[in-house]
Amino acid sequence: MKEFFIKQMAMYSAYHMDGRNQLTHYIGVPSIVVSLFMAFSWIDVFATNGMQVTFAMIFIAIILMFYLFSDLLIGLIAAAVFIPLLKASTYLAPLPDLAGWMWFAVLFVGGWIFQLVGHVFEGRKPALLDNLFQIFMAPSFLIAEALFHLGLHRGLKEEIGTRVGEYAA
Repeated sequence: MKEFFIKQMAMYSAYHMDGRNQLTHYIGVPSIVVSLFMAFSWIDVFATNGMQVTFAMIFIAIILMFYLFSDLLIGLIAAAVFIPLLKASTYLAPLPDLAGWMWFAVLFVGGWIFQLVGHVFEGRKPALLDNLFQIFMAPSFLIAEALFHLGLHRGLKEEIGTRVGEYAA
């Protein structure tokens, strides 16, 4: 799974080389994530021991397992970010009423606008237009880039760096 993760990260990196594009994604991606967590939390899947399990919880568990098995550090940081974001999203719009749908729309559409502006800076279309799975790589990419800027996780940075050229424009 790590090999697949490195390949996907390299592809995502190749589409996000411009610092301004990366910066817009630090705003856009969390906005979209929160909006999706909101909408997914409106879908009840089942109840167990008096606790309602939502589609958002299952979705996050699957994504976190992928990240954890691919790169433990990124997975742990993603869990530390995603779980509070899920909790925050349920307070932001607890019901799928008009206010909830408005919050969803503002965050979702606004997040995509930020990202598309970033791709104008980049001069390249979003990676997900060539590979739909790239949509799941955005949060892990942002975590990895933050680590790289702090001088951490150098091995991962080198592994990604050796493959970025395969996806250059």
